Amino acid sequence: MSELASLPLFHKISGERVLVLGEGAAAEPKRRLVERAGGIIEDDQQRAIDEGIRIAFVAYEDAKACEVAAVNLRCAGMLVNVVDRPELCDFTTPSILDRNPVLIAVGTGGASAGLAKHIRLRLERILPRSLGDLARKLFAARPALHEIYPDSGDRRRALDNALREGGALDAMASQSVDRVGGWLKGTVQTKAVHKETFTVTSQDPEDLTIKQARLLGEADIVCADSTISSEILARSRADAVRVVCEKSASCESGRCSLTEAEAKQGGLTVVLRNA
Repeated sequence: MSELASLPLFHKISGERVLVLGEGAAAEPKRRLVERAGGIIEDDQQRAIDEGIRIAFVAYEDAKACEVAAVNLRCAGMLVNVVDRPELCDFTTPSILDRNPVLIAVGTGGASAGLAKHIRLRLERILPRSLGDLARKLFAARPALHEIYPDSGDRRRALDNALREGGALDAMASQSVDRVGGWLKGTVQTKAVHKETFTVTSQDPEDLTIKQARLLGEADIVCADSTISSEILARSRADAVRVVCEKSASCESGRCSLTEAEAKQGGLTVVLRNA
């Protein structure tokens, strides 16, 4: 399985104090970012250490001052970000696409902030402004969803079927936000998807088509030839049922060696063959 360069997290700082050291063009964007997330700016290093502040941004113009501050703050137990010095950072700040409460963070581990920005700008063009409203409506619908689908697995599959491409609540369709009520009442139907089979022509996940990558990421069950690479399988959901394809007669059904319980769970099954 491919390794992550860092662990992406969303950290709530609303009402909390965050240390920001430095002035000018390097420090100001960090101040705005902290304030935008509801944090309170602290600019006194010793006070921050004495009072146990947990997060610090360092944006001094002097490189040596940045190094000294990073060591001292880390020794005090803080997580430290030093502007334009990824080798001194415990964390980096991504380029943020805001569809509040939906946030998409594009990071490069400090390798290139410019690259992250331009990826985010491309995504801005294709993600509808309504995503935030859709998220809020789905949150408000949680009690009704729990009542309609008491079983968590059934609930997840119903949402997956609705939110996938072409579904009743297709996440990329701006009109989906107006369909949530009808979907809950059963007046807006979702086309059921059961099985998709495709042939892998390369063991490099970058060679998957957009459709193949999407299906793999949506699948409830992944039935894969034993020679399919772990890098490709890593593109599937972490909670998807994974089955080694035996290429037997039963495999034609897309169920392979699934247990009876797994076979009954339904949803989308993706069968991967090697070329």
